Amino acid sequence: MRANKKGPKSNDGKPKSGGRRTSGGSKPIHKKKQKFNAYKDKLERQKKGDPVPSMSEDIRLNKYLSNAGICSRREADVLIQTGVVKVNDEVVTELGYKVKPSDKVQYDGETISPDTKRYFLLNKPKGYSVTNSIREKNVMHLIAKACKEDIYPIDRMDKNTTGLLLFTNDTDLMKKMGHPKYELTQIFQVSITKPMTVEHLQHLRTGVELEDGKVWADAAEFVENDPREIGVEIHSNKRKGVQRMIEALGYEIKKVDRVAYAGLTKKDLPRSYYRALTEKEIAFLRMSKKLK
Repeated sequence: MRANKKGPKSNDGKPKSGGRRTSGGSKPIHKKKQKFNAYKDKLERQKKGDPVPSMSEDIRLNKYLSNAGICSRREADVLIQTGVVKVNDEVVTELGYKVKPSDKVQYDGETISPDTKRYFLLNKPKGYSVTNSIREKNVMHLIAKACKEDIYPIDRMDKNTTGLLLFTNDTDLMKKMGHPKYELTQIFQVSITKPMTVEHLQHLRTGVELEDGKVWADAAEFVENDPREIGVEIHSNKRKGVQRMIEALGYEIKKVDRVAYAGLTKKDLPRSYYRALTEKEIAFLRMSKKLK
């Protein structure tokens, strides 16, 4: 007698369903869909940015100093304990002390602005200009819902160039990162219309003479051994330095993508999405050293 291979039935006589499975005994389809939806929700949260705290609420003094761009919260605790921070003209050394929006906070004799410093990283898509023009698509539309403060891109990027673009309202950091004497490592992936020779790849490393001076790459390699895909690491702040080097060697550029910027990468950041920088990333940018 054959065993009944049919599954158990419900009260209405229909077989019970534990979720339809794909071939090969993989997980039920509804579980895969739930996982996919959870991932989509995560991306949406990244795109919208973190919720902005209300400035009507009292906040800890160390967070106030961090928001003002003075230092990290951990470093702020040290400053508070050393007695160099005043609230309403009184020295405060108590960790966990809370500041009201109406309080006057001073560090090393100077009054600190209560404006919260914001830092966001955008993976810029093609076709968006880095301007405030209302007549064309621009990156400000993509970043508009990130926070209530006005933030601006630290540097420029061509309309058809894609990749990482940093936004902030920290004017001191903007000046620092825009200065040619400060380290600013960038990595680009450049697509060209014809294969590049090994000799020209070496030229990128040793330097190419441009009309405003010589520019060279810290590293230059074929991406996955494809001579039409070039990965270039560079410190130069010269406008379109990588593109101009490659064009000066006689190559036509199809696409330019900035995949790393000042130690920041595109990991878990899809095109057209943005995210807030972590405290560790912000501290790293502030500690960038001068070039010798």
